[in-house]
Amino acid sequence: MKRKNKIIVTILSIGLAVSFNIKTEACTRVVYKGPNNTILTGRSMDFAIEIPANIWIFPRGMKRNGEVGKNSVEWTSKYGSLGVSTWDISIADGLNEKGLNANLLWLVESGYPEFDKDGDKKGMSISLWAQYVLDNFATVNEAVEELSKESFAIVSDFIPGTNKFTTVHLSISDPTGDNAILEYINGKLVIHHDPSYTVMTNDPPYELQLAIAKYWQNIPGKVFLPGSVTPSDRFARASFFINSIPQTDNTRVAVAGVFSVIRNVSVPYGFEIEGFPNLSTTRWRSVADQKSLVYYFETALTPNTFWVDLKKMNFAEGSGVQKLELTDEMTYAGEVSAEFKPSEPMKFIGL
Repeated sequence: MKRKNKIIVTILSIGLAVSFNIKTEACTRVVYKGPNNTILTGRSMDFAIEIPANIWIFPRGMKRNGEVGKNSVEWTSKYGSLGVSTWDISIADGLNEKGLNANLLWLVESGYPEFDKDGDKKGMSISLWAQYVLDNFATVNEAVEELSKESFAIVSDFIPGTNKFTTVHLSISDPTGDNAILEYINGKLVIHHDPSYTVMTNDPPYELQLAIAKYWQNIPGKVFLPGSVTPSDRFARASFFINSIPQTDNTRVAVAGVFSVIRNVSVPYGFEIEGFPNLSTTRWRSVADQKSLVYYFETALTPNTFWVDLKKMNFAEGSGVQKLELTDEMTYAGEVSAEFKPSEPMKFIGL
């Protein structure tokens, strides 16, 4: 068989494998690059069970540790940030005051390094992975340079009350349009760092997602696009549409465009297929405007999209943690910075 045919067969095999693996949590993330440094990152949070979210404001100067015992890495937050929590035990998405955006997406193939609580290597709970980046870095390049040193181990565990072992990869983007995806495969950190890496889904590992992207480059999206909820099909649609919507620095139009792409690759609420009890449904969506420092958010169970202007928030050291309660189907509209309430700091889950 010729090499080209082998590549196509391999990519099609990947697509079929992903298509039949629809038990995975089905998030999607896209980065929009418009004129005049207009950078927006949108994502969907898709999960098989209810995953309550709240939005938090964390000031500078917060002292944190990796929550894995005496060998936990320790740090003090350099930058203030907005974070979206899951069960108020982890941050899955967020934007810091320098415009750095971080997103956690499920990746079932993840395999994290060994960690000895009594050993010499420092560790950090996976619940803090995204927040660590938001706390410490202003750019993707800064984050990649530091994280590539692997000065501490990422430590994962089961989600409390479930049989789901947490397996996620991390994407980061900044106001320059730079992008990186960080994954742990077979215990090894793999970093994909390039401004062109604007689309990712939950599965497969990003190296194979790039292969899928290369395959779909030869098939015009205006002629045919795959329509299922599988990661490979969502990747193809997101890649085509994020590059097909209007290129503009009109914030209203750009945000609407990115939300429309994320909605296109979302999974309908309550959607089920017999025999696949863990099929994921879209729980919430966000768009981070990294130039204007505005974070847009909507949930599946509320009628409105609302947003937070980070420039109106107080990130000064000692200003205290604030929280926007989203549980019990709380409904907001418009700019909601005034709706945040003082709160005790969130307790990240660890060992």
